[in-house]
Amino acid sequence: MHRLRGVRARLTLTLVALVAATAILLGVGSYVFVDRSLHQQVLDVAADQARFDLTVTVPDAGLPPDPTPDDIADSLLLQTFQQRGVEAVIDLGDQGAAISNSALGDAEAVVAALPGDLTAQVADGQLAYAWTTVADRPSLVMGGQVGGTSAGPAVYFIHDASTLESTLEQLRLALAVGTVALILVALIVARSVARGVLAPVDAASRAAERIEGGDLSARVPVTSDDEFGAWAERFNRMAEALGETIGRLEAAEAQNRRFVADVAHELRTPVAALVAEASILDGHLGALPDESRRAGELLVADIARLRTLVDDLMEISRFDAGAEQTALEPVDVGRLVTAVVAARLPEATIEIPADLPVVETDPRRLERILGNLLDNAREHAAGAPVEVRVERSAGALVVSVADRGPGVPPERLPHIFERFYKADPSRHAGSSGLGLAIAAEHAELLSATLTAEPRGGGGLRLDLRLPVTGSLRHGDDPAMSEDDGRG
Repeated sequence: MHRLRGVRARLTLTLVALVAATAILLGVGSYVFVDRSLHQQVLDVAADQARFDLTVTVPDAGLPPDPTPDDIADSLLLQTFQQRGVEAVIDLGDQGAAISNSALGDAEAVVAALPGDLTAQVADGQLAYAWTTVADRPSLVMGGQVGGTSAGPAVYFIHDASTLESTLEQLRLALAVGTVALILVALIVARSVARGVLAPVDAASRAAERIEGGDLSARVPVTSDDEFGAWAERFNRMAEALGETIGRLEAAEAQNRRFVADVAHELRTPVAALVAEASILDGHLGALPDESRRAGELLVADIARLRTLVDDLMEISRFDAGAEQTALEPVDVGRLVTAVVAARLPEATIEIPADLPVVETDPRRLERILGNLLDNAREHAAGAPVEVRVERSAGALVVSVADRGPGVPPERLPHIFERFYKADPSRHAGSSGLGLAIAAEHAELLSATLTAEPRGGGGLRLDLRLPVTGSLRHGDDPAMSEDDGRG
């Protein structure tokens, strides 16, 4: 589900990014187009007006070739521009003066502040323009020589561009606000679209989670005829095939369990008779000839192993049938471990602390687990040292059986608690492969855990972790009985 939310977020961000990029590109493109169009329109009008004034209006004023400020004033040229709403500055050049009809301030200062490229082009007799700031306001300045030659005075027409710049500023603001609004709308729509697009994947994730939890009836709704619909149908067919396979496996497992239980039950009576007969034979082995005694000893040993195997099979069948019940009681684990080791593997070394807490458990099952662990060590580490230790660890007691035998390969270690599993398949005699599996079943009934790990330097360590319920009195010593708070 976290991955699905990640995909949904990436899809949402991708859609929003596409919309944002499109909106920004369209906004910038639109603004540039409008900006150039409006500036060009104003520029064209101003150029046409300047050409008319320089070729018609100014010559009609009857100015001399080198007019003076008085000549300009007498011609009423500036008043004509004023009546037409044209702001103009006439630069007399050699006369060393400039005159204006506008409220822009000192005309000579206005001319001095004009861009150098503009004044240079006008001095060469060209009609030139510049977008600049005049008297702290954005303006278009169009300049040229009277008569179109460099001999006459220069006239600069100043057009207020404040309205144009204000219009463009409003356009910029509108485009920015529109882009932000479009991105917000795209975010809302993209989340909905992403949720809708990934809805089949989300449904498949929930169905897979239910199947993982054991609900094999979970299916993905088929809501469309597109690729997602086809995918949902294939998922459902896969789930149905998986359910059928698991059903067949469960039926086969149940059949195998019934077979094991039936075999164990059918073998119990003849094996009991064989055990009785073997016990009789065992008592008379000394009277047999030498050539027959060895065969008799092997027969007695094989019957004993057969009896153990049948007993293990019967125990496994009770586990499968759910017939095993636990009888919990306070247990002195130290005493129980000492007694079991003395009976099953007396040569093992024991390390048990003095102040062990009480364990509420089933002593018969605990004895069975420990006995199987010791039998495993005796069989697979014959002649090697075996160490039995009881330790306290975070609300639990850990009973460990460690040997110095050949150990178990790391790739086989996770399987040693499986039924009929042998870490060394080449061994045909001895263990049936049920001892550790039975120990694990008993541990589960006791709410305990049974784990295995290799030992440094060779060997295997088996740990039984038992939950602790309280402190244990030390025997019947009254002086010890008050020491219940330890553990």
